[in-house]
Amino acid sequence: QVRLVESGGGLAQAGGSLTLSCEASGFTFSTYAMGWFRQAPGKEREFVATIYSHGGSPYYEASVKGRFSISRDNTRNTVYLQMNNLRPEDTGLYYCGKGLFGSANTLAIAYDAWGQGTQVTVSS
Repeated sequence: QVRLVESGGGLAQAGGSLTLSCEASGFTFSTYAMGWFRQAPGKEREFVATIYSHGGSPYYEASVKGRFSISRDNTRNTVYLQMNNLRPEDTGLYYCGKGLFGSANTLAIAYDAWGQGTQVTVSS
């Protein structure tokens, strides 16, 4: 079955960096778009970044554009989120999602599988 396992979260100071990884199994990884979403306490899950199945045309939520970078390695069935210049408002549980199609999408309903999440905490 589809399985997504996130890793790389942790505690960082404002201005610091973290790299998240999401290892996928149970499906043909190179066929589907992948995305990263996050959820802060008391808030709904929100879009962070997405990437097409072929690895091109990444798209970012406005507040992370220029600071975060999404990439994927289709030979390793892994999608990454490089996060630089972190801010306290980036704190949350970060999830990777498997898209329904090869084209990237910013809506959570366009994803049909999720990992368990990895916690990112940014201190000021």
